[in-house]
Amino acid sequence: MDTEDKVLITGELEVLGRLVDASNASLLCQLEDGAQAIYKPISGERPLWDFPDGNLASREVAAFYISEVGNFGLVPKTVLRDGPFGMGAVQRWIEVDDSKDIVAIAQVSSPELRNMALFDVVVNNADRKFGHILITTDEKIYGCDHGVSFHEENKLRTVIWQFADTSLFSAEIEQLSQLLNDLDVDYLQSLLTGAEVDALQTRIRNLLVEAKFPLPNSDWPAVPWPPY
Repeated sequence: MDTEDKVLITGELEVLGRLVDASNASLLCQLEDGAQAIYKPISGERPLWDFPDGNLASREVAAFYISEVGNFGLVPKTVLRDGPFGMGAVQRWIEVDDSKDIVAIAQVSSPELRNMALFDVVVNNADRKFGHILITTDEKIYGCDHGVSFHEENKLRTVIWQFADTSLFSAEIEQLSQLLNDLDVDYLQSLLTGAEVDALQTRIRNLLVEAKFPLPNSDWPAVPWPPY
């Protein structure tokens, strides 16, 4: 474990303020090494009728796990730990470039957006808004706010639909096959329900069989609202 990871996992969190636009408690914190992080305590979550089991914080951590094991490299380091208001998800803060036009960038067919779109299909992201796409000054793309992911039903909602019905590349098929093989089911079951873990594996298998990005679900809104 490197020093940055140790500080994120065990270091003191000094609350600097709250992100007022967030629907659940999202607190900007200072870490001991001078870096910043977002702390989302479970105690500050609002119950969701369609995600009655588990908690959003654990799904945030599961999304980071899939990002790492699946070689997507999209989700900033995220851990489940204690904090000033109890257990919650703590995610390293990403400094974004406010001059970037996120809406315009999110509509292109770049490899980075394709990578994010595939990740969202895998985790069944029900809330990929423009504001959940983070772009740094060196144009690295990260994703955040994955608390409403991993539902056992198809609830994919995203602003990135330009790859729908597009055939997967051979490298993506290999990537998904490796992910399915490398999944630590026991670990995931400590974060998600058994039904959610089963559905995750089924989604990956279906992607491998169909070998293409899915079309929007006709029984579910295709785009989150508001989209930003």
